[in-house]
Amino acid sequence: MLNIFKSGAVDRHLKRLLSSLEENCFRYRTPFLLWLAAFTLFMGYFAVQLRMDAGFEKQMPTGHEYVDTFQKYRNDVLGANRLNFAVRARKGTIWTQAGLRRLYDVTQAVIFLPGVDRLGVQSLWTPNSYVNEITEDGFRAEPIIPGTVTPDHLSPDIITGIQRSTGQGGFVGTLVSRDQTSAMITAELAEIDKDGNRIDYVAYNRILEQQIRQKFEDADFEIEIIGFAKQIGDIADGASSVLEFCLVALVLTALAVYWYCHSVRFTLLPIACSLTSLVWQFGALKLLGFGLDPLGVLVPFLVFAIGVSHGIQQINFIVRELSNGKTTEQAARASFSGLLIPGVLALVTAFVSFITLILIPIPMVRELAITASLGVFFKITTNLALLPIAASYFHFTKEYADKAMLKRVSRARWLRILARVAEPRNALIVIIITFAVFGVSVWQSNGRVIGTLQPGAPELRPEARFNRDAVSIAGGYDTGLDWLTVIFEAPPESCQNVALGVYQDQFVWDVQNTEGVLSADAYSVQLRNYNRGYNEGNPKMGVIPIDPENYAALSMEIGRMRGYMRKDCSMTAVHFFLKDHKAVTINRVIAKVKAFRSSHTMKDVTIRLASGNAGVLAAVNDEVERSEVPMMLYVYAAIIVLVALVYRDFRAESGAVQHCWPLKTHRRANVAGMACSRRWDRRSVSCVPMACFLGWPCCSVKRNSKAGAGAYPLCAVLRLWLSACMCA
Repeated sequence: MLNIFKSGAVDRHLKRLLSSLEENCFRYRTPFLLWLAAFTLFMGYFAVQLRMDAGFEKQMPTGHEYVDTFQKYRNDVLGANRLNFAVRARKGTIWTQAGLRRLYDVTQAVIFLPGVDRLGVQSLWTPNSYVNEITEDGFRAEPIIPGTVTPDHLSPDIITGIQRSTGQGGFVGTLVSRDQTSAMITAELAEIDKDGNRIDYVAYNRILEQQIRQKFEDADFEIEIIGFAKQIGDIADGASSVLEFCLVALVLTALAVYWYCHSVRFTLLPIACSLTSLVWQFGALKLLGFGLDPLGVLVPFLVFAIGVSHGIQQINFIVRELSNGKTTEQAARASFSGLLIPGVLALVTAFVSFITLILIPIPMVRELAITASLGVFFKITTNLALLPIAASYFHFTKEYADKAMLKRVSRARWLRILARVAEPRNALIVIIITFAVFGVSVWQSNGRVIGTLQPGAPELRPEARFNRDAVSIAGGYDTGLDWLTVIFEAPPESCQNVALGVYQDQFVWDVQNTEGVLSADAYSVQLRNYNRGYNEGNPKMGVIPIDPENYAALSMEIGRMRGYMRKDCSMTAVHFFLKDHKAVTINRVIAKVKAFRSSHTMKDVTIRLASGNAGVLAAVNDEVERSEVPMMLYVYAAIIVLVALVYRDFRAESGAVQHCWPLKTHRRANVAGMACSRRWDRRSVSCVPMACFLGWPCCSVKRNSKAGAGAYPLCAVLRLWLSACMCA
């Protein structure tokens, strides 16, 4: 029976296993390759059916406090999945017959877009935009544009009246820009329609372009569109440029491999094997019912790069054996046996690194984890078995082997210079530099945040159309494009609970003065407005009414408007409109809400965070930050365990962990640490990889840095993946 605690027994068992596996694979190599070819055709049939698949709810963490609030009250408050359209006059203002006619046409087109809640569409032309005027008899509500007015009969007097009503109703900065050059149309989008069909955001983006922008944008008017659906669509369209970069990288990789081996066959072989695993990966995703998320389109190509790197190691091994006089089959067999165990170890390390991303309870990230893990798993077959077996069919002359030997000797000359870093004296210098870098990393980590630090979509370039539209709209409107909704839960039938309104009014006053909050709208704000209106506009009456009957009557009036409360007052809402969705802005407001919630309590009333798009972003940032350290600990623990099982040497473990430190000095520091272990004890050497491990997660851009960059959630995920690639 095998005793795993005796290294000699383990080595003998592995040697017998490798010998048997090598003999069987190469003896039946033709049936093996034919079976893999048939499997590739089978998976290719499903791979070509894979499509881009994006979803708003896929980005929301499951089980998070904020998302639970969003899901519970999504039909009662402002929807987080919104589209904003701005009709901007290129010359002059929007207050012309042509400008208002164009606004009317775009409004009608938006109303009939698929998936749009028609009752929720709002612009100057919709009946839910009206002016509350205070008269001697109380309120008088009239639409901004009366129903008797049509776009074909807009006289200068009517346009002037519409402009005056817009100002009186307080819609400057909300439905009309402050500079009067554009007007806004807002719409809420349902991700799943009444028939249960889910929106295809990639196709929906084409609808927005064809039916809105291309149809209504011309030399006189510009159409600006923002929202999650537009953002995802633009990212998906940008995937074509990603493919171009991947093609360039593929060509450069091929040139590098050819420079090394000077063989077209050896150049194409690792690329073909990696592409084979890519076909298997896409086919498996289709069979499992997944699509390819636009935000994770780079993941398969990152895994492809891992495969190419492993393939080049195989080619290097085979060429080396050829230069030593072996035949192609003998060299392929030697490569198969020599690289199978370290290759499996490296790929299993990457697999564990990827699969730990499932710890993040965000469906989109979990899909990315499955995508990457499948790709790495298939690499074990295509790059460690398929490649050397296929290479065994090649035939090379003695002249090629002699040239390979000469090139190997030539490359060894400059490698001798680099190898001097492993001398103890030089190694000490490298380790000192390593600790210095570690100290700088810790210092620079102060104020590190998870989330974007730039307005617009961080996945797109600043000059992208979506980001230009976002900056333009954000600069012209007061309500902003980002909002945080806070929910006040109370017992049912609380419409006579005056203390609830007073409590919420105090909360609004406390939080609305926070830096980054443009304005606030709430149930309590509307109570003030309606109380003042029913008292002939007396400014002194702009307070929360203390009479329960009056309070209940006003609540009934407010209940007719969407987004403020439930009919029984068991839920009332506060909306904070933010100047941007930067992580620092959202975190600052949420911290203020939590501080008020902990210091001001009311019996039977619960303050719940958070809805709105800022609430969803806050939940994503929170989960990524919470999962980052556990994920890295699991990855490094897996590396230590796997290296210990294979090498059973503490110095190898420390070197492997240190090697995964993704800084420019990681390779030299690894060699240096192993070299210094000749004269230092193991305890002192182990400090180096620990310093590297602690320094890496701290190494990020500081808050408020000149670059303005940040640790965007997906970037934090990709950073772990890149670490896995380097470990592999």
